Amino acid sequence: MQDIQEIFVRTQKIKKERKDLKAAYRDALVASQEYVELIEKMKTLRERKKQIEQSIKADFASEFTKLDDMKIDLESDMVLLSDITMTKLMKGESVEVKDEYDNTYEPVFSVRFKKAN
Repeated sequence: MQDIQEIFVRTQKIKKERKDLKAAYRDALVASQEYVELIEKMKTLRERKKQIEQSIKADFASEFTKLDDMKIDLESDMVLLSDITMTKLMKGESVEVKDEYDNTYEPVFSVRFKKAN
């Protein structure tokens, strides 16, 4: 098994190289006059699109309120689902759920590292 520090350092190097390549690509795009002109045209069209969306959104005010409520309910249910799942797993119980089509789902966990200060 490889050393965790060695793998971490390798991933950091790859991320840096990827970042440098993306920066070079962005610089090349900005140097293209046609690209810059298209970006400006897209900004104008995007603003017009936003104006149309805002006018239609005003007509659907109650529906958007309902959507916001649904989003909050969904987020709280997802937290509750995660908490219950973690509790059952820590007790050594197996966890499995089924949807309306009888498809079985198992919990999936991932590990991420956050910079410690």
